Amino acid sequence: MAALGAQAKVFTEEHRLTYYECDRTGRATLSTLINIAILGSQDQSDDLGLTTDFVQQHGVGWVVTQYSINVTRMPHLDEVVTIAVRGSAYNPYFAFREFWIRDGAGNELAYITSIWVTMSQTTRRIVKIDPVLVAPYASEATKRIPRLPRPISFETTPTTISKPYQVRFFDIDPNRHVNNAHYFDWLLDTLPAEFLLTHDLKHVDVRYENEVKYGHTVIAEVNILPTDESQLVTTSHRIRLGDEKCCEVTIQWETI
Repeated sequence: MAALGAQAKVFTEEHRLTYYECDRTGRATLSTLINIAILGSQDQSDDLGLTTDFVQQHGVGWVVTQYSINVTRMPHLDEVVTIAVRGSAYNPYFAFREFWIRDGAGNELAYITSIWVTMSQTTRRIVKIDPVLVAPYASEATKRIPRLPRPISFETTPTTISKPYQVRFFDIDPNRHVNNAHYFDWLLDTLPAEFLLTHDLKHVDVRYENEVKYGHTVIAEVNILPTDESQLVTTSHRIRLGDEKCCEVTIQWETI
């Protein structure tokens, strides 16, 4: 039996990591990893005639609801990587998209799976996917798309670290909501610099719950969870607007 989405079109392009896409250690940031993956996705869509304008003419925009990210190694400053993207499968309400980021020798640096929906631009509610918006990808139509892991349910504790962030005009993308990569800057900025300098990111599970809009002030929270004697450390994250949960994330780190 063929793998899910095996007939779907794969789009590839190269990208050089610039200084403004990396942190002080010269490693690409998590938001950069997502941004270059989504850039590849957008370039594939444009190549197939599914431009942002074309999608918006149908009264909708694509919105991601979940990511699951495996990282072998973060790209580094001036490294040229290859991004590959495939719109693998869809059902009436959800689309499954995969991304690969590889180094110059073809080694996999990161593998990203994601779930997407179409949202009405007028009601801001999820609507059925119009087949015209997925047909050019040659995605597989299926009743069930793969389920991605859910993040740990966040619980406030006496050691929870939190910071407020106001959503700026420049955080908003052409789909008229916060660029989802900005969430990662807020989430990781709550961690102490010492932690970020001594840990390598290995796996991320993300679930978006409610939309964040221009002018909102959100609270980013993190718990550094107790660990065993292994090298892996887990952090649990949440972004909330008042009492409303906007996003939950679980990250596994390897101690350097």
